[in-house]
Amino acid sequence: MLPTVGTKTISFQRPITNGDLIIVYERHDNMKAIKVCDGSELQNRFGVFKHSDWIGKPFGSKVFSSKGGFVYLVAPTPELWTLVLSHRTQILYIADISFVVSFLEIVPGCVVLESGTGSGSLSTSLARAVAPTGHVYTFDFHEQRAASASDDFARTGLSNLVTVGVRDIQGEGFPDEFFGATDSIFLDLPQPWLAIPSAGKMLKQDGVLCSFSPCIEQVQRSCETLRINFTDIRTFEVLLRTYEVREGKTDFGGSEHGGSIGSLPCKRRQLSSEIDNGRDNKCSSTAVMARPSAEAKGHTGYLTFARLKCIQ
Repeated sequence: MLPTVGTKTISFQRPITNGDLIIVYERHDNMKAIKVCDGSELQNRFGVFKHSDWIGKPFGSKVFSSKGGFVYLVAPTPELWTLVLSHRTQILYIADISFVVSFLEIVPGCVVLESGTGSGSLSTSLARAVAPTGHVYTFDFHEQRAASASDDFARTGLSNLVTVGVRDIQGEGFPDEFFGATDSIFLDLPQPWLAIPSAGKMLKQDGVLCSFSPCIEQVQRSCETLRINFTDIRTFEVLLRTYEVREGKTDFGGSEHGGSIGSLPCKRRQLSSEIDNGRDNKCSSTAVMARPSAEAKGHTGYLTFARLKCIQ
C-alpha cells in the first residue's frame, strides 16, 4: 500500500515491509501490482523471486532471481497504479488526469466531489493532490463497482483521503451536506447536464467544475446548461504523442543518400548497403535517434471546464 507518515501524508521514504502493495516493473509495458508476503514467490520469465528478499529494501530497488534475471520494485504512485489497476470501466489516463488536476486548481486542503468513480484511476491522483488535509468524496450509482473501488483505496492506503458513496448523482444530485463547501467537482456521466445544477449549489464562490464526455454532442448540451450559472467555459481535447528514442548507426560519406540508411525501407537499405560495400570512404558513427511511436493514442474524450459565477 502507499506508505504514510503521520496521518495523511503520502511518503515512500521507508523500506518495503511485509504486507506492502508494490509494483513489480519488468519493462515499460509490463508491470503488475503485488502484495508482499513473507514466504511467497513470484515466478516469471526472468526466474523465481522470493518476497523475503524484498523486505527491507527501499522502493526502486533492482532485485535478482536465481537465474540472474531482474525486476524493479517500485512504489504504487498514482501514475503507475493507473497502468496496473483492474479496469471495471473505461478509465482516464495520465494525459487527461494531469490536465484535470491542473485546471481544477486542486491543491492540498481542497474538498473535491467526483461523480462516476468507475475504476478509481482519477480518484487516486485527486487524493494525492488534496493530501494531507483535503478530502475526495466520490460517488457511483453501481453498488458493486463502488465497493470494489473502496477496496482498492484500502489496498493503496488512501481510505483516509477518499470516501466512496453509492448514489445516482444524475437523478438525486449531490448530498446537501456539501452545499457551498466544495472547491472542485469532476463529472464523468452519460448525461452530465442533469447533474450540473446540483454541482453549482455545492461549489464555493469561484469554484471550478470539469465534465468528461467522449462525444461532442454531450459537450454541446452540457455547455448550454453551464451558461446559466457558470462562466469561463472552455473545452479541450488532450492528444498525447509518444516518441521512441534509440541508439542507431549513422553513416557518413559512404552513401549518396546521406544520413542513416537505418531509416530507409528494406529494399532501398539493401541497395544502399551494396553500393557502400564497393567504397572505401565509408564512415560509421553511433547516434541517438528519435521518432514518433507507431502506436499513437487517439481520441479519449473532451474535458469541459467552467467557473461558478460570483454573486455580487
